[in-house]
Amino acid sequence: MEIIFDTDKFMKYIETNKQSFENSLLSQAANVKDKIQDILRVGNIDLINNAHKLVQFVVDGKDEELQSFAKHEGIVWATYEMTLSFKLEWVQAIRRTLWEFLQNYNKLTNNAVIDGFFSLEKQINSQIDQFLNVFFINYSKYKDSLIMAQRQLVENLSVPIIPITPTICILPLIGSVDTIRTNIIEEKILMEVGKLHIQTLIIDLSGIAEMENEVIDHLLKIIAGTSMMGCHTVITGLRAEVVRKMIRLGITFDKNTKTLGTLQQALNEYLMR
Repeated sequence: MEIIFDTDKFMKYIETNKQSFENSLLSQAANVKDKIQDILRVGNIDLINNAHKLVQFVVDGKDEELQSFAKHEGIVWATYEMTLSFKLEWVQAIRRTLWEFLQNYNKLTNNAVIDGFFSLEKQINSQIDQFLNVFFINYSKYKDSLIMAQRQLVENLSVPIIPITPTICILPLIGSVDTIRTNIIEEKILMEVGKLHIQTLIIDLSGIAEMENEVIDHLLKIIAGTSMMGCHTVITGLRAEVVRKMIRLGITFDKNTKTLGTLQQALNEYLMR
């Protein structure tokens, strides 16, 4: 006669031998056990309690709860930039400990698990694999969203358009300007000119020591674009190295673009009006 595996009795067996279960779990996860308190402190993640929760969902076959738990865990680990190798080692330790306890429980109950072994093996391993799959998918998605948000923040900081009056703004450029950053500058300037109705944009280049030929050409096209939108551009702080390159290339600003030696001169002129 087939013996049906009683999940409630098995979970009570684990609860009764909770300390032994946790000791076995820690012995299976040699690298993680010394990091448990650090992970709890940094991310408020209780690995021991979470292990019991995962086992409960797996043994009871609670797919929805398992996936929800895995999603939450993935986001939390991504948020606090926890080491993924620790998570993988921990879940595999849970898997091994769970099978160890199933083996012991089977002996104590006169082979109560044997008749349903293959279906039980499929259930447990597939659900733990499902947990790992959902965890890593959500970890990656959330990590990617954080990277994108940080990239947008860096882009905004690299192109800081600063309003000084309702119609006048300053764009101080510092550091190197390559093709990628020039594209960001173009997008940010044209968007802000349209949104803020900027009439005068002061672009200060005193923090730029060198610009490649294509960057200079692109900058001129951006200035022409702002002019088409009714915005007057003032260039300040051009360095001698950049000016010499423009002379060699035969490049000049159009008559609608004003140049001044320093940003202070531009502020004095346009704020005194």
